[in-house]
Amino acid sequence: MTQANPHEAAKETITKVADILKLDDWIKESLLNTHREIKVTFPIEMDDGSIKVFTGYRIQHNHMMGPFKGGIRYHWNVNLDEVRALATWMTIKTSVLDLPLGGGKGGVICNPKEMSKAELKKMTRGFARRIAPVIGPKIDIPAPDVYTTPEIMGWIADEYSKYNGKYTPAVITGKSLDKGGSEGRVEATGRGGLIVLETYLKENNDSIKDKTVVVQGFGNAGSIFAKLAYEQGAKVIAVSDSSGAIVDMNGLDIPALIDHKQKDGKVCDFNGSKNCSNESILEHECDILVPAALENVIVRENADQIKAKIILELANGPVSSAAQKVLKMPIIPDVLANAGGVTVSYYEYVQNLADEHWSEEDVNNKLRKALEKNTKEVIITASKYKVNLRLGAYILAISRITKKAKGELNLDHYNN
Repeated sequence: MTQANPHEAAKETITKVADILKLDDWIKESLLNTHREIKVTFPIEMDDGSIKVFTGYRIQHNHMMGPFKGGIRYHWNVNLDEVRALATWMTIKTSVLDLPLGGGKGGVICNPKEMSKAELKKMTRGFARRIAPVIGPKIDIPAPDVYTTPEIMGWIADEYSKYNGKYTPAVITGKSLDKGGSEGRVEATGRGGLIVLETYLKENNDSIKDKTVVVQGFGNAGSIFAKLAYEQGAKVIAVSDSSGAIVDMNGLDIPALIDHKQKDGKVCDFNGSKNCSNESILEHECDILVPAALENVIVRENADQIKAKIILELANGPVSSAAQKVLKMPIIPDVLANAGGVTVSYYEYVQNLADEHWSEEDVNNKLRKALEKNTKEVIITASKYKVNLRLGAYILAISRITKKAKGELNLDHYNN
């Protein structure tokens, strides 16, 4: 399959919205370009005594709404354009939820599956030391992403605190509870995806009950979404992870499947299901397809084979720009569908700054209220401008960014 450039796709959407909103050039160019790009290298001694040099990135896309905000991923395919795209999407995502945050993203090129805990810890601390001068509670607040964990976030907070001279938990979110993390953060992305989907369905006089669901990517977000959807009466008929995929047209027992994966480390060979390929479940007939892994799993080459009635983008950028032009069904875009994670990250940040700790019920109630409100706003905006949900989300976000930037910078003279 052709590998689409995710950064170019993000810029293409921003350009469309700039034309629709007739944006001033200074706003448009600020969104099309990154504010700062950091590339770092750092040597680490591995368990066998060898020295390995790692490369990492921190991209700070835009801070018109507030400090840069975005995850750090550990993956062998991390590259500059991917991180630029993810940072750009974060700018839109935080604004779609009307959070006082901008967009950033980071990553280290590595294979965490092949590294010991000691090596991961050394690598994480090395990366944190390199980026410490350009992050901070009022500058840039990282978070977890692919193959990074609450424990890893704690290591970064600890290393930054050494640099800063005092313990600074608000430098990063997604930490464990004992390090200042928030209740509900682990479940936030999957839970948020379900809230967005349920709100969309309700606005269309429908519900998730008895809907057939396919979840591509049974990691943290995908498995939690599947469990919560199952509890709401959906029939999850297929899921996948990096080991392969399984199908059961009668519906999978998701709690039992989660136990199976925790025990065996994979979804394949689950009792009563049929093993199949990752690619095949994307093309399975279903009511709702939930790509919950990485970018560009639905591209031009397989778009014609997608039979779902609705796509919920729980991953970042799973549907390429070329595929979007082919697909006819509604696509609930990533900048809305997976925004539960950054929303609860913001709540964690607020709790850290105020030295507070909110209950899980309080966090989940705030999350539901924020996602329901802004999902409805996206639907209204899309209807007003007669565009799809993705463009509706971008129009809403960029309108908010423009209003904030002009209000604070007093740059109305650019229109004269």
